[in-house]
Amino acid sequence: MNETVVSQSFVGLLYEDGAYQRTLEPGKHKLKTGFFDDVDRRVMMVDMRERSLTIKGQEILTADKVAIRVSLLVYFKIKDPVAASHNVASYEDRIYEDVQLSARRFLASRTLDQILTDRNEISYAVKTDVSDSATGYGVEVIRADVKDLVFPGNLREIMNMVIETERRAEAKLIEAKNDAAA
Repeated sequence: MNETVVSQSFVGLLYEDGAYQRTLEPGKHKLKTGFFDDVDRRVMMVDMRERSLTIKGQEILTADKVAIRVSLLVYFKIKDPVAASHNVASYEDRIYEDVQLSARRFLASRTLDQILTDRNEISYAVKTDVSDSATGYGVEVIRADVKDLVFPGNLREIMNMVIETERRAEAKLIEAKNDAAA
C-alpha cells in the first residue's frame, strides 16, 4: 500500500494511468499497490482556500476618449476542483483574462465623469460579469475591487484646478451669505 496525505484546505485529485478516478478529502489515504500492479497513480493537490489576484495597470480608453489606467484586485475560491483542473489550462490565467476583458468592456462604455461618480459600480459590474463564466470552470469570484485608478498627468492637473475652482466658488458663496445675513 502506498500512502498519500492531503493537507487541510486542499483536496487531492487521484489519477490512475492519466485518468481521473476520484477526489481525496484532507487526511491520510492508502492507495492500492500490489506486487504486479503497474498502474501509474498520481495525486494532484488543489488549494481550496480563498486567494487574490491583482490585475495590474490596464490602460483603457473611456467612452469620451480619455485614457485611464486601472488596477483591480479579485478575490476567488475554487468551488469545483475537478472543473478547475479539467475545464481550463490555468484557472488563474483565465480569471486574469476574464477580469481584464470585463473591465475593458465596462470602462469603454462609460464616460470619465460616470467612472469617477461611482468606483463601486466598476467593481460590481466586473464581479457580476466574470462570475458566470468562472462558475463554468469551477471558480467562485467573491469580490472584485478597483485598487488604483490613474489618470494622465495633464488630466490630473486639470481636475485639480477644477476642484480648486469649485472650492473657491463655495467659499465665496458662503461669504456672500454671511455678508447678506449681517
